[in-house]
Amino acid sequence: MKKLDKATVQSIVPKRKNTSYKGDYGKVLLIGGNESMGGAIILTALAAVYSGAGLVTVATAKRNHISLHAQLPEAMVIDWDDYRQLENQLKEATVIAIGPGMGTSDHSLHLLCFILAEITKEQRVLIDGSAITLMAKHDLAVPNDQTIFTPHLGEWERLSGLEPAKQNPILNQVKQKQLHATIVLKQHRTEIYFEEDSWQNQGGNPAMATGGMGDTLAGIVASLIAQLPDLKSGVLAGVFLHSYIGDQLAQKQYVVLPSQLIKQLPVTLKDFSII
Repeated sequence: MKKLDKATVQSIVPKRKNTSYKGDYGKVLLIGGNESMGGAIILTALAAVYSGAGLVTVATAKRNHISLHAQLPEAMVIDWDDYRQLENQLKEATVIAIGPGMGTSDHSLHLLCFILAEITKEQRVLIDGSAITLMAKHDLAVPNDQTIFTPHLGEWERLSGLEPAKQNPILNQVKQKQLHATIVLKQHRTEIYFEEDSWQNQGGNPAMATGGMGDTLAGIVASLIAQLPDLKSGVLAGVFLHSYIGDQLAQKQYVVLPSQLIKQLPVTLKDFSII
């Protein structure tokens, strides 16, 4: 298992070209946030925008629209029950991330099935949180070979069938190959499984053990895989930068809030892009 550290990521984050415009940095569609968990998808959206995604659209429960616009006027928002508008946004998106705060109701299952049926082989897909649970429970097919799952240990057990005590790099890699998807297994030292190799993140700390941190990671990774031509590079950079900022903040803080981490993203990305 390779080590994911600062030296790895220093060569990944590109400088922005003078002639670029928002369309060069991806169109990200985020889907999640039921009526009681709107904060999850708001954190994902904040992370995606602050990580530099060109255009971010959020499909969420109507109750969350005012809160989202109040915190993030840079993002567009649509009602996730408006399937015609949702279908139009799906056609335009280069990256689709689904799951944060989505819940596991019948409504969420129906929405997930609709999304999966519309995804093309060219689009990059990140499946997180509740959507992982629904995928596992209902044995839904992985939409394409550019799919990324971001489970914690419990969600990975549901998806892989491996109890946490039996999860190890060898068996995890076997399950990754069966799924034909990239796996970002969130834990103390997050492990990333690609088709050709696996990595262990060297960053992260217990101050980051707080609600919303996984939603934030989903937004960062979704944003970077939208901006970088190589999906693998986007995943590696997103996972490391998330923990790197958390480590910097934890030097002086007992707990690191996702919203604090998000605010540091533009500065940190700038630092890494000029090294």
